[in-house]
Amino acid sequence: MQQSNGYIIIFTVITTIIIGGALSFTSQVLGPAQKRSIELDTKSQILKAVMEIKEGDDVLGIYDQRIKSLVVDYNGNEITTNAKGAPIVAEEVNILKNYKKSAEDREYPVFMFMSESNPDEVESYILPIYGAGLWDKIWGFVALDKSLQSIQGVVFDHKGETPGLGARISDKEVQDRFKNKKIYDQGGSLVSVSMLKGEKGEPLGDHHVDGLSGATLTAKGVNDMLLRYLGSYQAYFKKINPDLVK
Repeated sequence: MQQSNGYIIIFTVITTIIIGGALSFTSQVLGPAQKRSIELDTKSQILKAVMEIKEGDDVLGIYDQRIKSLVVDYNGNEITTNAKGAPIVAEEVNILKNYKKSAEDREYPVFMFMSESNPDEVESYILPIYGAGLWDKIWGFVALDKSLQSIQGVVFDHKGETPGLGARISDKEVQDRFKNKKIYDQGGSLVSVSMLKGEKGEPLGDHHVDGLSGATLTAKGVNDMLLRYLGSYQAYFKKINPDLVK
């Protein structure tokens, strides 16, 4: 039976209202859980740069006990509010949105891993990093020792690198290669740490690690990401250790 235009319109409106209401209700119900899941993942990644996180660990409790955070600008000055006067929270800084800005206009979170025995003593500085791999974005965290000279650990992740090739940047074995590498040369200039082409499995000095066989462009993306972001924190590093940075 053919329905009138009025019937169809009323039916469409009612259906839209019901579906919209259901979606809104679902969003309100699931929203807090999704937000907590994102928070848990972010804080877990930050901690993994300096310690092993095992299944069942109280990540949020460990984070609250061991991490202090702040946000600095390109000049190394701490910033506490944005242009609208709203508070800036390091854990809520959107690194992707910042990546799209010029380096001078970005907000730079700093996560300080504090001593378990002395909550006022910094054991390491953990910094977010962001860049481009072969196919899509790559990101992670790099932890520097309290002297700001050596890498204590890194965590890398990606959106679409090739499985078995570039995607290996998220493997612990690859990330462990960066431990104890130096980011400054003997003259005090920032050189960062670079993945070389290929994998030889032999000592490569203070500033290089094995690359990824068949994933040269992903490795290059990691190199660029590390150097650019470590460079952007130089003004802050100089405030922490005036004798370190040239």
